[in-house]
Amino acid sequence: MTSQSTMLLIAFLAVLLVLSYPLGKFIVQVAAGSSDHAPVTGFGWFNRIEQWLYRCAGIQAKSEMNWKHYALALLLFNTIGALATYGLQRLQVWLPLNPQHFANVGPDSSFNTAVSFITNTNWQGYAGEGTMSYLTQMLVLAVQNFFSAATGIAVAFALIRGFSRHSAQSIGNFWTDVTRSTVYVLLPLSVIFSVFLISQGVIQNFDSYKDANIIQSLDYQQPKVGADGQPVNDAAGKPVMEAANTKVQTLAMGPVASQEAIKMIGTNGGGFFNANSAHPYENPTPLSNFMQMLAIFLIPAALCFTFGFMVGDIRQGWAVLAAMTVIFVIMTAVVMYAEQQVHPGLTAMGIDQGQSLLQSGGNMEGKETRFGISASALFAAITTAASCGAVNAMHDSFTALGGLVPMALIQMGEVVFGGVGSGLYGMLVFAIMAVFIAGLMIGRTPEYLGKKIQSFEMKMTSIAILATPMLVLGGTAIAVMATAGVAGILNPGAHGFSEILYAFSSAANNNGSAFGGLSANTPFYNVMLAIAMWFGRFIIIVTILAMAGSFAAKKRLEPNSGTMPTHGPLFIVLLIGVVVLVGVLNYVPALALGPVVEHLQMFAQ
Repeated sequence: MTSQSTMLLIAFLAVLLVLSYPLGKFIVQVAAGSSDHAPVTGFGWFNRIEQWLYRCAGIQAKSEMNWKHYALALLLFNTIGALATYGLQRLQVWLPLNPQHFANVGPDSSFNTAVSFITNTNWQGYAGEGTMSYLTQMLVLAVQNFFSAATGIAVAFALIRGFSRHSAQSIGNFWTDVTRSTVYVLLPLSVIFSVFLISQGVIQNFDSYKDANIIQSLDYQQPKVGADGQPVNDAAGKPVMEAANTKVQTLAMGPVASQEAIKMIGTNGGGFFNANSAHPYENPTPLSNFMQMLAIFLIPAALCFTFGFMVGDIRQGWAVLAAMTVIFVIMTAVVMYAEQQVHPGLTAMGIDQGQSLLQSGGNMEGKETRFGISASALFAAITTAASCGAVNAMHDSFTALGGLVPMALIQMGEVVFGGVGSGLYGMLVFAIMAVFIAGLMIGRTPEYLGKKIQSFEMKMTSIAILATPMLVLGGTAIAVMATAGVAGILNPGAHGFSEILYAFSSAANNNGSAFGGLSANTPFYNVMLAIAMWFGRFIIIVTILAMAGSFAAKKRLEPNSGTMPTHGPLFIVLLIGVVVLVGVLNYVPALALGPVVEHLQMFAQ
């Protein structure tokens, strides 16, 4: 790591801590008010509007749900969202706010996108500025950015209530949780952040695309598109290319800032443009880049403090946050180091890749010069640790070791800060596993926060931990054996395998980033990845809610001399060990076939 990388990482973590602690205290009011509807500080004027919304929707806001009803409401809400997202894509050519007259999106791509956005994955097999109308971008994609994030927060609230309550049958009301999370947390933060982004140069308009004359005509190859607006493939499943020439560059316009804000704050990651946060209209300056990184981690970090306050012991929140931070710092240091190293193949050609006053050195392929290696590597670690998936550099162009880090962060289960809500409840699953292992070591029934960990909780924990690796490894195995799966590989060998493994890791763990060398906008990958996204999201959520209901019904046990403290350094080390060993161990053979082999081949040549 360079001194610049070190200072950037320290500054990022310091500002994050300063901002997340007060936000965590504020979110406590949002969660607590779901049952008593107490006004939230600064939003007392909205309390009557909130009650009016519940009456209009016919919601019994003061009636709480058991975990089964909570889960059914959540699944119903997200299923309706998926249908709406699918339907609008299939009808956009006949709807307003489509100045470029984009055609309806194909059925398999619409299906994939609908599942992607309601699961907080935001995997994009399409180029947003060449596929989606402004109405589609705003009315379903941006709206689902809010609702998918609010769903994650609601599940986190439910699990925290499970720990904080005793001898109770309810874990809250899903409808009030998702409403309050949206209007009191996500919406205000997004408004503030979107205004900041506009001040940095992010565009926000409804103009038609602009044409700019270029000095020299450009010859290029582009995928041939059929009448349905989808790429035409040959018999081998590869895109058919056609020659083209232009003297004009088309500049895409649109309401970008409003979508960019919730894309980051909600750890969604789906970009308005195909280049995502590498595009200057989404992320124009180093300051906007720094603030976007903060926005990704802000709510996940704040929820750690919310957890501590709601269970009555802030030390518990600090312990979870400490475990997340230690893993994050180590992984970030590795990717920063890897990307700053010289490539042996280029060194053999006599190319100077050393860092100096005249050049950044290292691996600048796929990175924006306005960000450089340090900010690009840090962004990659943040977005994959947080299940965001937004990118300001192309992960496919990272070194083998540099690309391994984002993939490993995803495969840990997106618990290192993780997604909004999902990072906290995912880490608490590992905390339950950690105290269970500790209990086995000393021959004592494990407890966490005064609740006994019994067979039902461990069954749910096992399902939550094992479901995602099964989806990732099973999907990868099918893809490398199927003709349609292999056809999407543009880079042969170990890197091509890494592209497929990364795609299924990203989908099942609801991240959404990709190794861009994989041609994934095909019926095979659209369907397979959608299946991984759906079950990777909702199997985990249902098991979490089941545990929340079980914990809420249990009596609270008072700590005694035999109770293992879950707020000290010993537990933090144990928790880190469980996350690393249990979370990543399932993937070691697959990683050995992909990035590890690629790294060794780089030096063998």
